Amino acid sequence: MGDCRCNQFDLAMCHRTFGLEGEIRMLNKFALALFATTALATPAQAADVYRLLGPVMTDPSVEQIEDRCDFYASQIDLYRDAMLGDADAATVANTLERFDDISALLFSATSEAGLYQQVLLTPEQRNAGGACAARLAGLSSEISLSRPIYDRLATLDVSEADPVIQRFYGNTMDAFRRSGVALNDEQRARVQEINDELATLSTEFARNIAEDTSTIEVSPEELAGLPQDYIDAREVGANGMITLTTATPDYFPVMTYAESDDLRRRYSELYGQRAWPENDAVLKQIFTLRDELAKLTGFENYAALQFANRMLDTTDKVEDLIEQTNVVARPVAQADYDQALAVLQQLRPGAERIESYQLSWLSPKVQQANYNYDPQEARQYFEHDRVRDGIFGLTEQLFGVEVRPWNTRVWHESVGAYELVEDGEVIGRFYLDSHPRPGKYTHANVVPLYAGSPADGEVPVAALVQNMPEGLMEHGQVTTFLHEFGHVLHFIFGSRNALAGASMAAVEWDFIEAPSQILENWVYDYDTLAGFAVNAEGETIPRDLVERMNAVRHFNQGMMEMRQLGLTATSYNFYTQPIPDDLGEAAREWQQAYSLVPISPTSEMQAAFGHLDGYGAAYYTYGWSRVIAADMFSRFLAEGLTNPETANDYRRLVLEPGGTKPAAELVKDFVGREISFDAFREDLERGLPEE
Repeated sequence: MGDCRCNQFDLAMCHRTFGLEGEIRMLNKFALALFATTALATPAQAADVYRLLGPVMTDPSVEQIEDRCDFYASQIDLYRDAMLGDADAATVANTLERFDDISALLFSATSEAGLYQQVLLTPEQRNAGGACAARLAGLSSEISLSRPIYDRLATLDVSEADPVIQRFYGNTMDAFRRSGVALNDEQRARVQEINDELATLSTEFARNIAEDTSTIEVSPEELAGLPQDYIDAREVGANGMITLTTATPDYFPVMTYAESDDLRRRYSELYGQRAWPENDAVLKQIFTLRDELAKLTGFENYAALQFANRMLDTTDKVEDLIEQTNVVARPVAQADYDQALAVLQQLRPGAERIESYQLSWLSPKVQQANYNYDPQEARQYFEHDRVRDGIFGLTEQLFGVEVRPWNTRVWHESVGAYELVEDGEVIGRFYLDSHPRPGKYTHANVVPLYAGSPADGEVPVAALVQNMPEGLMEHGQVTTFLHEFGHVLHFIFGSRNALAGASMAAVEWDFIEAPSQILENWVYDYDTLAGFAVNAEGETIPRDLVERMNAVRHFNQGMMEMRQLGLTATSYNFYTQPIPDDLGEAAREWQQAYSLVPISPTSEMQAAFGHLDGYGAAYYTYGWSRVIAADMFSRFLAEGLTNPETANDYRRLVLEPGGTKPAAELVKDFVGREISFDAFREDLERGLPEE
């Protein structure tokens, strides 16, 4: 989800992206200890934990984070003891549903700790959140390796149960087997050690990225070409220089608009070395331990272990996807490159090739020269708060719900909180943390916090954490915003099932990006944009501008796919090949195999490539999800982007089932056939020049 997402005991491999919900009630040790003395004897009491604790703490001390972590761990132990101490024969109610409660508590506890690590305001608070997440990941691993729990579950007969129960049970038992539960005592102990070490390393890897403080000083003159509001918002120091960070709102506008090749080269070199060299040592340990884990559990490598419960469930299938995409995307990328090189040669006579630091800068130049489209002309219509409200309005139009403020406390004054309401009933809640701060998570992701409990009236809660400018946004940032909000909607709509283990979080991970990527299409729809894209003078975005935006839409799509293939290969190869001595050299080589421009020899991008931890070998997820999204969107194209019946079917057949069905069945239910590569290929080939 721009992010990592946990599924059952995959928490041990993917533990650091989540959080919780509601209005804060600060509890002291006495209150926690008092409640902890009462064993939760029945699964229905699980919601009592959330009611007692309340939602995320907004300004906790380190001690309060530790106390809350202790409490979660104690409650998980109580549930485990209640399940294993039951003398009655195992049933769905006294065993499988209790296990679901354990999983739900682990999910929310790890989520809350992960959110603290991403967004709280001091290093001490964030470190405490990371330490708690690591501790809970170890507890998750311990449960996944528990022979007593597995053996009790194994006695269950679910042959007469409904399909959702059967699917949940099958996924649960498969997760146990992949975790190594069948190993001998010594081997299981080693798996536990590995998972504990990985949890700590994951926390360290994320912290190094978030707390990287690299800056560059530039003269005001070097910012020629940047929008004036960007320049005005940067303070000139006593030495006459402006200090820029590697945060997204600083970096990407410079790389897109600054006329100085030298500035863009220097800045890109700095950006390409975030968290380096410290994270190389961390990555080598992660790769080594995950490889050992895979071999211990009977897999050739970590990729094979990781893919076993995905839609593309073998390394061969992933390699086929990479090759199939390469065949289609390469000629489109070459056409993109040829256009850009021709424009570069007009601007820089004598240029023989495009350098990596020129790509983003060249894109608007080509758009202006060949498509009569200026991104800065469009930018004036995309002010952050209007974009936010427009996304909420699109949600209301498509899905028949209302987005309204949620009266709850937040961890920073810039954070918003909202409720999703249907027919007067709150069906979900979410936090919106849009703007960068020192030490905050540096990209965009959704943190699914609490899957909800329909029987107890508890609703799903999520947090959208991103790094958007407070004022005007690029159109691409609008696309990212809507993409990430798609994860929020998927989680809320898909997490209202009786079992937490059948929520959206249980869907195959390589499907998880598709419901977000499909929504990106709406930011090219005039009727949608006209609802919120208004400039400072109150003028609505012109239809002609949106038409030109659509005309240029497929330029650079081929280059983007090749860039994504380079990242996919990097992710895949680090987990399927011997660990290189020089990680940066290997990453540059793997990306160069797909890039039409030379990869910078100074690039150490692997050190800040957070997906190498969270997504592991499975960065291909984005490419595969684009295939699925294009296929599903073909129905909207045929029936209308705002057709209420189509939107309702999409919500009912794809989003709401969550993890109750295999993802391939969800897509088939919506499009009426098996998944096809055709719509993706046809869309990509629109970037080829007309004959």
